[in-house]
Amino acid sequence: MLMLRKICLFLALIALLVLVIGLSLQAPHLWKYAALGLAISTAIGIGALPALKGYQYTAWIITAVVAGMIFPASFQKWGDFDLRNKWLILIVIQLVMFGMGMHMRISDFTGISKTGKGITIGLLCHFTVMPIMGFILTKIFHFETEIAAGIILIGSCSSGLASNVMTYIAKGNLVLSVTVTAITTLFAPLMTPFLMKLLAGTLIEIKFINMMMEIIKIVIVPIMAALIHDYLKTASVKEAQKVKFLSIMAVLWLTAQSAGLWTIFSTYLSLPLLETVEILNFFAGAIIIGFAYHQLAYIFKNLDGMMPYISMAGIIYFTTVTTAAGRDNLMQVGLILFLVAVIHNAAGYFFGYVFSRLLGMDKPSARTIAFEVGLQNGGMASGLAGTMGKLGTVGLAAAVFSPWMNISGSILANYWRTKALKELKEEELVKELK
Repeated sequence: MLMLRKICLFLALIALLVLVIGLSLQAPHLWKYAALGLAISTAIGIGALPALKGYQYTAWIITAVVAGMIFPASFQKWGDFDLRNKWLILIVIQLVMFGMGMHMRISDFTGISKTGKGITIGLLCHFTVMPIMGFILTKIFHFETEIAAGIILIGSCSSGLASNVMTYIAKGNLVLSVTVTAITTLFAPLMTPFLMKLLAGTLIEIKFINMMMEIIKIVIVPIMAALIHDYLKTASVKEAQKVKFLSIMAVLWLTAQSAGLWTIFSTYLSLPLLETVEILNFFAGAIIIGFAYHQLAYIFKNLDGMMPYISMAGIIYFTTVTTAAGRDNLMQVGLILFLVAVIHNAAGYFFGYVFSRLLGMDKPSARTIAFEVGLQNGGMASGLAGTMGKLGTVGLAAAVFSPWMNISGSILANYWRTKALKELKEEELVKELK
């Protein structure tokens, strides 16, 4: 594999040379394919460089942006099939979120008693700083309404798993990070629609219940399925039998509805009760998927290890399709949108850290909150934009913000790691002197 990566680095140099020649000759067919080849070769080859190995995921996201910008028509429709199809988007985002859930554990939610103060501060900062900053930035830069709504949307989403990775690198409070990510994810079905209605309600139509249901579908259900798989790993035979029984009941429940029970519900139940039944259906699906996946993982031992790659492929798909769909808008506002992404992200780090310190948290915990506030769940934002049918406008902010958040997060994490190691040495020296 290392040899392949080195070959790709060599191919990247050739592609760069061809790109320069193509641009100088003004030959679009030459430089376009060279640019895409350069991006792909770099994304593969960068793993051969130890100092840059951690940026492979970001390199693939950049490749997706390059592909969508240069060949937009190729990533919107394949024949008569629309790559922005809502059902396809729903399935892909659920796969991405299921992959995210694979990194979560039921025990993550038990950290509340240990880090109560930190979680409270994290939640308050997370659901105030980024939404409000997003709103302020849309007022300063005067984006088209749907693009502006997308900026507020990504600020109103839950934390992304990247925050846990960055906290680990920075030697922050990992228990606090994992718990805040888990709790903000649980709060998202209520807080994200509320914040969108409050801050973006004049920009696009926000239906609170509809958005809440979409978040449950695209975030809570797949993560719950992953947690069921995690539960079954250590469950006793009796406990596993209970989950099996629930999954069978869930199958019967959904089958009965498809056979005509749903029609009866639609006729006789009030709208609130019908929506309650729909939520129950989502959770029934989570039980079935979690149990079924656990059986597959038992048969195919490498399945768990493949899920992060499947999730990454899903995010690359979203980024490519979003960029292709919004190419014309990006050509007009791409640089400004990138500047807004930098400011928005930096504000999250800054205010997350400062507020935490002012409220009495230690430096490692304050750095943790900074990551939890500054690093948003771009996949969730893209998924919601896709289900709205506004991937090329509302989804643009997520496509631009996501790569930058990974780059800035890596840089800040490594900087804070250096400081943390230095602080640790100073503490040890003080102890020795005492």
